[in-house]
Amino acid sequence: MKAEDRKAAIAAYKKRSAAAGIFAVRCQGSGQGAGQVWVGQTLNLDTMQNRIWFSLRMGSHSNADLQRAWSAHGEANFTYEPLEQLKDEELAYVRDKLLKERELHWRSTLNGLSF
Repeated sequence: MKAEDRKAAIAAYKKRSAAAGIFAVRCQGSGQGAGQVWVGQTLNLDTMQNRIWFSLRMGSHSNADLQRAWSAHGEANFTYEPLEQLKDEELAYVRDKLLKERELHWRSTLNGLSF
């Protein structure tokens, strides 16, 4: 790869926009019926699953209930699902407030646990 191509690729990577939103992590192997659901918020829906799965595989996730379910049922029983993507918001405090409101909405709708 030429130096100018590499610089262009780096610039494009830095310009990419992150999609903030609400997500769910579902465990089909736990509980009765639909299983357990954890609902959370993130500033980057695209990278969140990788972060969660990495910490769960390492056995170091901060949510003890989620980590126990992962250890008991295994990775194959878990899914990551983006639930809602927020529109781009320039003001951080508005975006953060919206994320909190939408997380509460989805948690009550899905009868989900706090992430």
